[in-house]
Amino acid sequence: MNGMWDPKHAYIKTLSSRNYTQTQLVLCFLTYKESIIKAFPTKFEQLVSDMESIQKESILVEKVCEIYHKIIKLDTLKPSNDVNRLFIELVNTCIPPSSINIATLPANIQEIRSKLIKLSGEAEGHLEAHFSTILGSFSNPLQHLNEFPYYSNYLKLSRIEFDILTKHYSTLGQAPKRLAFVGSGPLPLTSIVLASYHLKDTIFHNYDIDSSANVMASHLVSSDPDLSKRMVFHTANIMDVRDELKEYDVIFLAALVGMDIDEKVKVIDHLAKYMAPGALLMLRSAHGARVFLYPVVDAELLQGFEVLSVFHPNDDVINSVLISRKIADPVDIDHDDNHHHHHDWGVESIMPLSCKYCEFQTFKNPLGQMKVIDD
Repeated sequence: MNGMWDPKHAYIKTLSSRNYTQTQLVLCFLTYKESIIKAFPTKFEQLVSDMESIQKESILVEKVCEIYHKIIKLDTLKPSNDVNRLFIELVNTCIPPSSINIATLPANIQEIRSKLIKLSGEAEGHLEAHFSTILGSFSNPLQHLNEFPYYSNYLKLSRIEFDILTKHYSTLGQAPKRLAFVGSGPLPLTSIVLASYHLKDTIFHNYDIDSSANVMASHLVSSDPDLSKRMVFHTANIMDVRDELKEYDVIFLAALVGMDIDEKVKVIDHLAKYMAPGALLMLRSAHGARVFLYPVVDAELLQGFEVLSVFHPNDDVINSVLISRKIADPVDIDHDDNHHHHHDWGVESIMPLSCKYCEFQTFKNPLGQMKVIDD
C-alpha cells in the first residue's frame, strides 16, 4: 500500500489472529462490512448475512426469555387472563420461520428452554382439563368441540398426520385396525378427530398416566354410540406396558411424553423393544423457534426404527411430524453418552452477547483461518 497504513485493513489483520466473542465479531462485521467483503469476497458475503441473522435470533431469544421470566412469576398456570396472554405471546413469538439451531444456544438459554417446555406442558394440561370440564357439561360433548380455542389446529394437524400415515401404511390398502395414542390427556382431540373423520373403523387405545385425565376423556365420548365403542382408555405408565404394544398397527407418541431428551429416548427405546415389526410409530417434534415450546426428536434417536418421513409445517400448526417403521431385525440399542449432542457446525455458539440473557461465549473466529495479504 506504498507505505500508507489502512486502519480498517489493520483491524482485519489483527482480528484474523485471535479468538473473539460473538459480539465483537458482529460489531467488526457491522463496522467494517464493506472492507471485509472486499478483502474476502468469496468467503464473507454469506458470513456477513449470517451475522445479520444472528442479530435477529438474538432478538428472538431475548423476547422468549422475557416471556419466560414473566411466566415464572405467575401464581398458577391454570387458565386466566394473564396466563392466556403470556402463552399466546410466546406462541406468536415462536411460530414465524426461524433458522435458529438449539445446538448453538448458550447453556443458560438451554436451561431456560427446558424449563419453558415443562411450563408449557403444565399449562397445556391445565387448559385441556379446563375445557374438558366445560365440554363434559354438555349432553353431547363432541358436538361442541369448537369451544376449545385450538380445535382448528387439531383438525389441521390430524389431517396432516392422516395423510402421512395413509402414504406409508401398506396393509393391502386397509386402514389400521388397532391404534394406540400415548399421552392422550383429558382432552384426546387427536384420537377423537382421527376416529370421527379419518379412521372410522379403527379401535383407539388411549394411554395416560393420570387416572383423572382418563375419567374426563372417557366421559367426552361416553354419549357417542360409535366412539364409545372404539375408544378405550388405559391408566398406565407406557414404560410398564410391554406385550400389549405388539398388538398395535400404529402408535402415536404425544409431543410432551418425555419432556427432555433422555426421557424421550427411554420411551422410544422401550417402544422399539416391544412394538411389532413393521408397525408404525408417529411422533411429534418441533422445528425452528418452536423448539422453545416442544421437545425436538431427531431422526438419529429412533434406533430400531426406519424413519420414513419428516414434515415441518410453516403455518399455525406448531408440531412437526415424524413417521417411522419398526424394523424387523433385532437391534442392539446403544445410545452413547453423546446421543443428544448435535453435529459440530464449526461454530461453538452463534448467540451474540448483546442478548442480555446469554452467558459469555467465544467461538473460533473464521478470519483466523485465512491469510491476510498486505497490499
